[in-house]
Amino acid sequence: MEGMFYAFPSQRRHSLQTTRTWEFIGIEEGLVGQERDRMPSQAKYGEDVIVGVLDSGVWPESKSFADDGMGPIPQRWKGICEEGDAFNSSCCNRKLIGARYYVKDYEAYYGSLNTTYSYRSPRDGDGHGTHTASTVAGRVVQNVSALGGFARGTASGGAPLAHLAIYKVCWPIPGPNPNLENTCFDADMLAAFDDAIGDGVDIISMSIGPTRGPPLYSVDSMSIGSLHATKRGIVVACSGGNEGPDPATVVNLAPWMITVGASSIDRAFDSMVLLGSGKMIEGQTVTPYELKKGEMYPLVYAGDAEIEDTSIHVSGKCLPGSLSAEKARGKVILCFRGAGLRVEKGMEVKRAGGAAIILGNSPGYGNELVVDAHVLPGTAVSSENALEILEYINSTDEPTVMIGKANTVLGIKPAPLVGEFSSRGPNLIEPNIIKPDVTAPGLNILAAWSESSSPSKLDGDRRSVKYNIMYGTSMACPHVSATAALLKVLHPTWSSAAIKSAIMTTATAVNTEGSPITTAALDPAGPMDIGSGHMRPSHAADPGLVYDATYEDYLLFACSSINAQMDDSFRCPNNPPSTFNLNHPSLAVTGLCGAVNVTRTVTNVGQRKARYNVSVVEPNGLKVDIRPNSLTFEEAGEKKSFVITLTADAMGSGGYVSGEYSWNDGLHTVRSPILVSFCDQEVDQPFTL
Repeated sequence: MEGMFYAFPSQRRHSLQTTRTWEFIGIEEGLVGQERDRMPSQAKYGEDVIVGVLDSGVWPESKSFADDGMGPIPQRWKGICEEGDAFNSSCCNRKLIGARYYVKDYEAYYGSLNTTYSYRSPRDGDGHGTHTASTVAGRVVQNVSALGGFARGTASGGAPLAHLAIYKVCWPIPGPNPNLENTCFDADMLAAFDDAIGDGVDIISMSIGPTRGPPLYSVDSMSIGSLHATKRGIVVACSGGNEGPDPATVVNLAPWMITVGASSIDRAFDSMVLLGSGKMIEGQTVTPYELKKGEMYPLVYAGDAEIEDTSIHVSGKCLPGSLSAEKARGKVILCFRGAGLRVEKGMEVKRAGGAAIILGNSPGYGNELVVDAHVLPGTAVSSENALEILEYINSTDEPTVMIGKANTVLGIKPAPLVGEFSSRGPNLIEPNIIKPDVTAPGLNILAAWSESSSPSKLDGDRRSVKYNIMYGTSMACPHVSATAALLKVLHPTWSSAAIKSAIMTTATAVNTEGSPITTAALDPAGPMDIGSGHMRPSHAADPGLVYDATYEDYLLFACSSINAQMDDSFRCPNNPPSTFNLNHPSLAVTGLCGAVNVTRTVTNVGQRKARYNVSVVEPNGLKVDIRPNSLTFEEAGEKKSFVITLTADAMGSGGYVSGEYSWNDGLHTVRSPILVSFCDQEVDQPFTL
C-alpha cells in the first residue's frame, strides 16, 4: 500500500490495568485551605483541553459526565459520536464531546462480539473505562459513595472542566466471567490513536499495558501510537502494570510516554477484628453487610473446613467448591489470598453457609490491604495479622471472633505508600531509562462506574452501583493525565516532553511525615519503585527548569536502543548518541565501568533572571561530578547544558545503587534521580557518547 512503512502482526497482548485523592495530593504538597485549589483554578480546571481516553468505553448517564456549566466544544475538535448498541448522538454533550469504538481486530480473533455481555458501541459494559475517564476529567458531584456508603463525599476528576473523547478499544475475553478481564488488540489501538490524533485531542490517557512482557518499541502499538502523538504535541500517560513487587515487571517503557506507578492515599476503611482471646486486630473493608453487633461467632481456618481431596497447593484459599457446608455453616472463615479472586472467595464462603470472611494477605502481599465489596460480612487483614489469627485458631478448641462495623478514616500515616502490586523496574527494553516515571494515587480509589457491571464484575454478583472503589496503576494513570491537562492550560506552548519533565522533576520522594516514601512492607522506596517520586501538580505548574526533547531526539534514541528506524523519513546514523544521553529528566546508566560523561540541557521556564546551584546525593560506590555546578539565566526560554561525570569507586560492583542531583535557585528545586549498576571491570578514562 502507498504510504506503508512497516508492518507487524497484531496481537492480543494488552489488558486493562485496575474522592479523596485530589485533597490528599494537596495535603502532600503542603497546601492548606484554599491554597489546594489555587493551581486548578489558575488552570481553569482544564477548560478547553480535550482528553482522549483509550479504554473499555463510558457510561454516559453518569453525573460525572454532565455538561452543565461546561464551556463550548473547541472549534478544533473534528471527532464524532459514533452510534451503536444503546448509544447514539444524544449520549454526547459538551463534556463528553466524542466517542468511538474499535472491534475489528478483536472480532478477527474471537469472532463476532457476544452482545449479551458487551455493547457493540462506545458504551461501557465493564466499568473500567468509566472509572478512569471520571478520574481524569469527571465533573464535581456531591454526596457520592461506594456501595454501603463508604468514602462518602464530593467526587471530582482532576480537570473537571476538560472535555472528554472516548475511544473504546478493550473488550471482554469470552468464557466464564467474560467481563472480569478485558483484552485490547494492537490494530484496534493503533486505529484509535490515529483517530485521536486526527480528532484534535491534547492528552491521551491509557490505563492499558501488555500482558506477556514488554515488546520492543518498534512492534508495540502503544509505543508507536504514543510516539506519533508526541510528534504532534500530545501528552500520553500510561499505567505501569500490576505485577509488583517483583523486579523488572514495569511495562510501557518508551521515554516519550509518562509511565505511572501506584501508591496509597491517607484514607482507610477500618473494621476492627476482636479475637476470643481479647486481642484486637485492624482490618479494612467496604462490604455493606454486618454481623450482629456485639456477638462472637465461631472462627475456623478455611483449610480445616474444606471438602476431602482439596489440593494442598490451594488449601486455605477458599476456591469455588472447596468448602464443606457442614464445616463452614454459621462460622467466620479465615481465607488467604492467592490462586483465586478475592470477592469470589467471599462468594464461596457464602455458598457454604459461612457467616463472614476474614481475607488474609499471603506473605507476598505484605501489609497492603485492598478493600472489596464482598457479598457477605467480611474484612481484610495484613499477612502478619492473618498469621496471628491462624495461630490463635490453632491455640484453642473453640476459637471465636467479632468483626466490627467499618468506618471511613482519614489522615492515615505514613502516606503515600507504594502499592505492592505496582510494577517495578528496571526497564527490560532499555535499562538506561528509569521506569516508572512517577507514582500517583492508585489504591482504593472511588470513581464513576458502569451501571451494567457489578462492583465485583463477577457473574454471580447482581448488585449495581454508580460509583465504585478500584485499585491498580490504571487508577493512578488518569491522575497524571489530569495534571497534564491542567499544565496544558497554564503552558499551552510547552512540548509534551516539557510537561513530562515538569511532572517528574517536581515529584517528591518524601511522605506526609517528612520521611522517605516506603513500600507497603515499609522498605525504602527507590527509583525502581517510584521513579522520580510521587506527583505534585501545584509544584509542576512552576518547575523552574525543564528537560525538553524533540521527536527527532526520540527517533535517535530508538536507533541507539533497539537499532530500529521508527520513521521512514528519518534514517538512523551510523553512531547514534548513547541512550543515557537522551535529554531525560532522570538519569540511569547500566554496566558502568570506570567513568562516563553524560550531557543534559535545561530550559529556563521560571523567572527571567535566575541562578541555579547544583547539589548531589551520591549513590554508594559512585562519585558524581557536575560541571558547571552553577547555571545563570538572563531570559525565559534560555537553555544551558551541563556534564555529569559518574565514576565508579573500586568498591562498586554488582546490583543497582541510587542517588539524586538537584538544581535550586531558592524558589525551585529541580530534582532528578540517579540509578546506576556496575560492571565487574573498570576502565581508566571517561568516555562520552
